[in-house]
Amino acid sequence: MQLDKFTDYALRILMTLAVRAPARVPTSQIAALYGLSEHHLSKVATQLVAEGFAESVRGRNGGLILARRVDLIIIGDVVRAMKRNDPVVECFGTDKSCLILPACGLRGPLALAQEAFFATLDGYTLADVVQPQSALAALLDVSGKATE
Repeated sequence: MQLDKFTDYALRILMTLAVRAPARVPTSQIAALYGLSEHHLSKVATQLVAEGFAESVRGRNGGLILARRVDLIIIGDVVRAMKRNDPVVECFGTDKSCLILPACGLRGPLALAQEAFFATLDGYTLADVVQPQSALAALLDVSGKATE
C-alpha cells in the first residue's frame, strides 16, 4: 500500500496540530514549515475539517485546531477518509472492465493485504504517533520554522 501526497499531508497537519495544541495553527504556517504549497495544503485542511478531524477558526487569530482529543483520532480512520475510497486496484472500484476479472486469482490476496494494512493503522491513534512529543516539538518549533 502506498499513501498519496494528500493523505501524507493530512497526517502531517494532524501531527503538527497535536504537538502545538491547544494553539491555533494557520495553514500558511504549516505549509511554510514543510515547504509545501499553501494552496494545496488548504485543500487538505478543508477535507480534514469536513471529516471532523480538525476545526478551522477564521479571523486574525484564526487557524486550525484538532476537533477531537489525540487519543480519539484513529490513524486508519484518517487514511480511509483522506484516500476518498481510492481502490488499491481498479477492479475494487467501479471499473469492472478488466478482461481477466471473472477468473482473477489476485483480487483475494490484494483484498486481504488492504484489510491488513488498515487493521494495522486502526491500532494506532494520533496520540501514539506523536510520541515522543518533545522530539517532535523541537522539530516543529512554535516559530513555524523547522529547526536544524
